[in-house]
Amino acid sequence: SSWTPGNVIFRPETLQNHHSAPRIDDQKRRIAMSDVTPVVGAAAPDGGSRAWLVMIGSFLCNGLIFGLINTYSVIYSRLHKDLEADQVPDASSKAALVGSLAIGTTFFLSPIAGILTDKIGVRLTTFLGGLLAFVGLFSSSYLTHKVEALYLTYGVMFGIGASLAYTPSLVILGHYFQKYLGLVNGFVTAGSSIFTIVMPHFIDLLLRNLELPSTLRCLSLFMAALMVIAPLFKPITPSKNVKLEKSEFKSLLNAGIWKEKRYVIWATVIPIALFGYFVPYVYMVEFVQTRFPDEDGKILVTCLGLTSGLGRIIFGKIADNPRVDRIFLQQLSFVCIGVLTMLMTVTHRFFILELIALGMGLFDGCFISLLGPIAFDLCGQSGAGQAIGFLLGFCSLPLTIGPPLAGMIYDHTKSYTLPFLLAGIPPIIGGFVLCLVRCTPPRGPQPVLGDDEEEKEAINTLA
Repeated sequence: SSWTPGNVIFRPETLQNHHSAPRIDDQKRRIAMSDVTPVVGAAAPDGGSRAWLVMIGSFLCNGLIFGLINTYSVIYSRLHKDLEADQVPDASSKAALVGSLAIGTTFFLSPIAGILTDKIGVRLTTFLGGLLAFVGLFSSSYLTHKVEALYLTYGVMFGIGASLAYTPSLVILGHYFQKYLGLVNGFVTAGSSIFTIVMPHFIDLLLRNLELPSTLRCLSLFMAALMVIAPLFKPITPSKNVKLEKSEFKSLLNAGIWKEKRYVIWATVIPIALFGYFVPYVYMVEFVQTRFPDEDGKILVTCLGLTSGLGRIIFGKIADNPRVDRIFLQQLSFVCIGVLTMLMTVTHRFFILELIALGMGLFDGCFISLLGPIAFDLCGQSGAGQAIGFLLGFCSLPLTIGPPLAGMIYDHTKSYTLPFLLAGIPPIIGGFVLCLVRCTPPRGPQPVLGDDEEEKEAINTLA
């Protein structure tokens, strides 16, 4: 997703909802009657060695960052035991807060990451992110018995670095891909799924042989790899600006996205639906240990990662079909995730639990792979960068609060049944409320033209 605030990049398929793409001349007429400065961007090559290197680099960024975040349940299990051994009160909720702060900070700073990407460039932002993430994890390795310090190093510093590296890895894709952007987004975001399959077993191997401090030092090297990947993200230089009418608003923020009612609804409902989203990722290993003590909880994390990767590729390809309603796919994914999360509490067979995890991963992949394309549908290329950034920023609050709240409930009930039941409710509610997005007409200047001559004059200003 190539996102340039304050301008309109002339790409027909992204200026409006892809389900009813207008004619080229209709788009020219609307732009001519608006008060923005369109920019004719360089065409995305949709292939070539440079494009494939960018795609692979983005794939690795997503995999390294979210492969670690998604498998925090393995680290949580060890940290929880260490805190209990140190007789730390409310050990469950405090250990959970370390991981939820990391993902919360990652999303909370996404708007800043989007702005930095626009102002200092994709490559420098990614490099700074890798540096901060490395320092955060490496310093955490010396503070494993000081949970309050881990809030700062693992939760905040690592989270800031992850955010600065993650956002540019998506932004750069729109510079190199256009026709297959949905499929490429699916492939890139599948990186986190593939790493989620491998990382639980790798981290467990490290913990069994090196203990937690040395494990964190090894993991910090993965974050250092982000600094090596950063130079690959060289944007395609846009072609010369076509100035029609100067916009007086040239600040850091793109105010236009907040005039799109559909985006405002979408960006409000998604965070509500995510209040229980991260709970299974944090507590799944512990949940299995309490329900099925003879089984390996890491298998469920692997199941989630496996089908999440497949879901991102499959639904990314499906979403490229102009006849497919992307909002409906997100609604379906939320409802299914909520129902499956609640069903985890009633199964008495581990095999059924594995099937549930496979289903959750599939719809998780659907939800994740559609974030970028829907942002393009609602806000166009000129606003999608900050649109996705602010959305992820709003999502930080529920993702940060949800797991510690579930941990507090567990500390009082000594059971994961109620936390998992409650975690399934917000996604179901969010799935139904998203209907409001589909019922709201798109925003856009709709000039009243007296006759064909007036329309021709407006079009000629762009010709």
